[in-house]
Amino acid sequence: MPGNKYNSSNLPGTPRTRLERLLRERELKRFSRDFNEGEESLQPVSGARTSHDGGARKDFQSSKQRLLVVANRLPVAAVKNGDSWQLEMSAGGLVSALLGVTEFDTRWIGWAGINVPDESGQKTLTEALAAKNCIPVFIEEEIAHQYYNGYCNNTLWPLFHYLGLPQEDHLATTRNFKSQFEAYTKANKCFADVVSKHYEEGDAVWCHDYHLMFLPKYLKERNSDMKVGWFLHTPFPSSEIHRMLPSRSELLKSVLSADLVGFHTYDYARHFVSACTRILGLEGTPEGVEDQGKLTRVAVFPVGIDPDRFIQALELPQVKDIVKELKQRFTGYKVLLGVDRLDMIKGIPQKILAFEKFLEENPDWRHKVVLLQIAVPTRTHVLKYKQLTSQVHEIVGRINGRFGSFSSVPIHHLDCTLDFHTLCAIYAITDVALVTSLRDGMNLVSYEFVACQAANKGVLILSEFAGAAQSLGAGAILVNPWNVAEVASSISYALNMSADEREKRHHHNFLHVTTHTSQGWAETFVSELNETIVEAQLRSRQIPPPLPIEAAVDRYACSNNRLLILGFDATLTEPLDALWRKGNQIKELKHKIRSDLREPLRKLCDDPKTTVLVLSGSNRSALDNNFGDFNLWLAAENGIFLRATTGEWMMTMPENTSMDWVDSVKRVFEYFTQRTPRSHFELRETSLIWDYRYSDAEFGRLQARDLLMHLWTGPISNLSLDVVQGSQSIEVRSVGVTKGAAIDRILGEIVHNKGMKEPIDYVLCMGHFLAKDEDIFSYFELMLPSETPTSSSSQVPTPFGTPTAGSSAAPLKKQHSLSPGKKSSFIGESMLDPMMGADRMSLLEGSSLINLQAENYFSCSVARKRSKSRYLLRSSDEVLELLRGMANHC
Repeated sequence: MPGNKYNSSNLPGTPRTRLERLLRERELKRFSRDFNEGEESLQPVSGARTSHDGGARKDFQSSKQRLLVVANRLPVAAVKNGDSWQLEMSAGGLVSALLGVTEFDTRWIGWAGINVPDESGQKTLTEALAAKNCIPVFIEEEIAHQYYNGYCNNTLWPLFHYLGLPQEDHLATTRNFKSQFEAYTKANKCFADVVSKHYEEGDAVWCHDYHLMFLPKYLKERNSDMKVGWFLHTPFPSSEIHRMLPSRSELLKSVLSADLVGFHTYDYARHFVSACTRILGLEGTPEGVEDQGKLTRVAVFPVGIDPDRFIQALELPQVKDIVKELKQRFTGYKVLLGVDRLDMIKGIPQKILAFEKFLEENPDWRHKVVLLQIAVPTRTHVLKYKQLTSQVHEIVGRINGRFGSFSSVPIHHLDCTLDFHTLCAIYAITDVALVTSLRDGMNLVSYEFVACQAANKGVLILSEFAGAAQSLGAGAILVNPWNVAEVASSISYALNMSADEREKRHHHNFLHVTTHTSQGWAETFVSELNETIVEAQLRSRQIPPPLPIEAAVDRYACSNNRLLILGFDATLTEPLDALWRKGNQIKELKHKIRSDLREPLRKLCDDPKTTVLVLSGSNRSALDNNFGDFNLWLAAENGIFLRATTGEWMMTMPENTSMDWVDSVKRVFEYFTQRTPRSHFELRETSLIWDYRYSDAEFGRLQARDLLMHLWTGPISNLSLDVVQGSQSIEVRSVGVTKGAAIDRILGEIVHNKGMKEPIDYVLCMGHFLAKDEDIFSYFELMLPSETPTSSSSQVPTPFGTPTAGSSAAPLKKQHSLSPGKKSSFIGESMLDPMMGADRMSLLEGSSLINLQAENYFSCSVARKRSKSRYLLRSSDEVLELLRGMANHC
């Protein structure tokens, strides 16, 4: 509890901030790892461990946090061998990155990569994979084909690498895209089913890559308490590229269901946040993306490798033999190396053409340098890849024919996959590594090369379009692979580089590679995920709980004099998500009550025990047009104007209130409306509002900030005005004009007009109100008795922060709206309607006639999680459900 001296959070040295907690956790893990390594070194060489030691080590193993790694493919490839299965280690950046992760009790969940239709085959494969801590996901062959080869590799992968979407030349192609997207969602559901089956409380679920963008959503739908992180291993394109995708919004919303979203570089994270802002209209913050109080943390986690695996491999006898053989083979030559998948994004043609230009411009280096290009075959059945292979072979053949001889050729091109030991040996003897990716998520080949260069101190030429450029850029030579002349010049510079510079560059890169390992990458991500969950739990305490609709309806039915105060915009209109569609601006500017709300609302209005008040910031005409045919009360412009639909409008504000400021503020709003496309401003009778919800989100925010500076330093700097900031709007109104300030006067008039004698014993106040107008919720909190009766039969839960027994709310009779000496704040001598002071005390009957118990007061924010209200309704759909339930008791 706050102030408790025995609270651990107050102890000296206890981490308070997220950064301090993460650093503390990292130190504890490092200490634990060092301690266990020390224990192992103290074990007798020939002695066996005692049963006590074995039990302790088993306990340590079980104490590790379980980590469910969910990826498209498993780290092993399964090959049927008679009745059994042969498992071979797969290649790939993710597999390479996670090989060294030992801090967690890891289970790997992924597609088996082959079709196993029979149950017996699935059972034997599952048992074989269990020995490798792998869990297979079985997907029907046709779904797997459309999911993987279709939507993943034909749509998402090209788009994320800036290659655009496939061209649609027939209607059948469009239908095919739709079926591929449906297969993608079905496959993601298959993954979700398997994860849910093996999930245990406390597990961290780590989803990987663009194949599983729907998985966070499906997992959270099954278990909202599940810790879910999602990491993208490819680039994330700019919002202008991503918005081309037909399913752009669905994918973004699904990823935002995760607690933590990770990327390799800041650029990718920035693009993702920008896409959420521009496409979904959400708010981007330094922490991530926020949607009505729910924060999805977005962070950067550059992946690494296990450098010790490569460094130790160089000490193996078989590797040393290969190194010796290669050095003899290339005696007198400088060796340039390229190791890439044979893929369009790897820039292999650009690399080879740059090498040709280098040979052309540097004849002295001919027959003194050789390029080894290892091109790992991939997607060999796809026509584009076949064409790329033919193109590369043609260029290699032409260059070898031009600059080669009978005894040697300048380019050794291999279309094959090398075993690990041979690859390490080639890395070790290389003088210059060429990474010329046209677009690459990270590219760990550069890391592997650096790890094997302790002796040779080779130079790394690295494309600026690879994610690794942000990590190794200081030690590498960065190039634009599209600029062939620049790459050729860099090759020349690298070959002629002094030993001292080579040493310094290698030292910088080697230090980064050995400190930013795959183990550290995984630990940091999972630590951030755990910390994000803690922060989310703390943040959720500030979010009102969902309204118990059934209990609210039951209390309504048991009461005798009910007051319903309803907002209008996003409460009685269409759901907020639908209102934010950018294409419907003209239609949406004219707010209209939901058609399905009219019948239940009319029943409530016609009930003699129920008084309905629509309290809105909208102008009088908007309320008249929507509610003129209902028997209720209307309060326009935040309660300044009031009328029963059977009477005339009256004013609840002094007539002598100055509005001279309007013209100067209007000029500022007109200026920014002209400068901000698709923004607009509304001139009301007592306020002005500038709305930029339909503008470009980022530009609109910048313009709003500029507009505020103009207002505060210009026309309103010395005036008694309030500037109220909405989510995407700015309103200027007179000081003190809020819904809470007006409600007492409104209640007094309603009670006086209706001749109400029986106390109001039920209040429902709900709306999508601005934070400044939520003082109306506090108004009724002060009306509650200081002690809540303990004998109440109410089953309504008391939410966090609401008055309970023993609270110090002020006595009921002292809650009049007008304190002595301040009557002029809202009551003038001359009004639009005869609300003169003939019977002024009768106007204060509103508050005195409220006899409200805590269980009969329901304050609800609609689609706004940051709120002072007791409860939350997620959208106007839930408002409809609530009002229908109440209407059934009329």
